[in-house]
Amino acid sequence: MNDKIKILGFAGSLRKESFNKALLHNAVSLVPDNSTLEIFELAGIPPFNQDTEKNMPDKVREFKSKIRNADAILISTPEYNYSIPGVLKNAIDSASRPYGDNPFDGKPVAIMSASVGMLGGSRAQYHLRQIFVFLNMYPINRPEVMVNFAADKFDSNGNLMDENSKKLIGMLISNLVDWAILLKNKKVQS
Repeated sequence: MNDKIKILGFAGSLRKESFNKALLHNAVSLVPDNSTLEIFELAGIPPFNQDTEKNMPDKVREFKSKIRNADAILISTPEYNYSIPGVLKNAIDSASRPYGDNPFDGKPVAIMSASVGMLGGSRAQYHLRQIFVFLNMYPINRPEVMVNFAADKFDSNGNLMDENSKKLIGMLISNLVDWAILLKNKKVQS
């Protein structure tokens, strides 16, 4: 029997050389021994259309299934225009529909972000937290992982070179796993 906490990670960017995709790939080596991190690619999720929500595209169906089977969610998001990217909002909208079929419900979630700017994606993270309220998700509050000036913190192969950021990501994932275990045990006791 596999008792490992299954974390599903996805990045709110489609760009091949995305710093946020790189953050997720770096996070794989930082997960505790009692957990796994699977990365899901959002490319291919079509624009949300309520007319097709009951007969959803295969990519959305796959995404919903991965969310449902995960014990926890890890999102890495860039910040566009003081908020989350449209591709991320679209993926969340698509997966959380139709109303009453929300696989995010009750899931623990952690956020990290990377940005070439000084604030490291902080405003996008706070907007994402507002979405978690409606989705009934349980976010990790600390540590906040906001990798600023990201172009200086990754090498040309996408390896995160900043030791402080690695430490914070490790702490974030460890807290997410602990939170997932606590919530899982609470459900069993109910």
